[in-house]
Amino acid sequence: MKKMLATLLVVSLSVSLLQAKDPKDSLQNAIDHQLKFIDSVQAALKWQTNTVMLPNDIAKLNLPAEFKFLNAEQSRFILHDVWGNPPRPDVLGMIFPVDADPYSDSSFAFIVSYEAEGYVKDNDADKINYDDMLKEIRESEPESNKQRAADGYEVIHIIGWAQKPYYDKTNKVLHWAKELQFGKDGPTTLNYDVRVLGRKGILSLNAIANMSELSMVKANIDKVLKIPEFTEGNRYTDFNESTDKIAEYGIGALVAGGILAKTGFFSLVGKFLLAAWKFILIGLIALWGTIKKFFGGKKKEKDSDYYDRVSIYKPDEKSSSGQAN
Repeated sequence: MKKMLATLLVVSLSVSLLQAKDPKDSLQNAIDHQLKFIDSVQAALKWQTNTVMLPNDIAKLNLPAEFKFLNAEQSRFILHDVWGNPPRPDVLGMIFPVDADPYSDSSFAFIVSYEAEGYVKDNDADKINYDDMLKEIRESEPESNKQRAADGYEVIHIIGWAQKPYYDKTNKVLHWAKELQFGKDGPTTLNYDVRVLGRKGILSLNAIANMSELSMVKANIDKVLKIPEFTEGNRYTDFNESTDKIAEYGIGALVAGGILAKTGFFSLVGKFLLAAWKFILIGLIALWGTIKKFFGGKKKEKDSDYYDRVSIYKPDEKSSSGQAN
């Protein structure tokens, strides 16, 4: 996919050059147009730090100095309009390293979401053989990928556990990482998943990164695991058996297929596609930057035209919760 899009970009630029009276100016305009949009997005994002309360006060994020947060509206814009993913209405926000942003290379981000699927019993946690689970997942790939191909998506192959699943029974936190391959010859991608169990549902943190950044994610994972915290009344220990809903699955199903486990491991298309699209975009930006440097160019400017495309995030907007930078 990355090769195909890069090829399409080169073909598009070539056609523009052939049709233009002044190829250099035509290329420069195309590059400047995209770079101005990137500038406008970066300038408009409103970051939050310290403690951030999630919608309905179901949980809060205790952000250490090394991390910052984008709210739901901005995160959905980044995921859909900037990174090119299908809409994700369940997204509550994104956590980034303090020195990174949506266009950063060699970094990672955690997508935050919540599913009110009920109280997940964890009595099966000590009985799960994750090596056997991996075999079962691989055996289901051909059938799952038939449907993916029919729907117009690339096939996905799980290379293996990048981090074997581990459940912290004391803090009710489950985390694991998968190494995935998109397409038959595509690059491998890291998906690092964190699930925090609550009284009425699961708080999810899904990391998107390149496999080369696994060591970076692992180096920060202990801090990340301490960020999410259910509020009083919503904690796992607040469960009331006589009134609260019990989820239809346990710990094993969360690892095997996520919250929608009953529809199959590869049903969470949006989550798996995020990382692939992120690095496609980074690759294209790098290419544009190289071409721009080769030809030379005008100084970048911030035009109101580009702010119109991100108008809901204009710099004078005030953050709804937490501290904005």
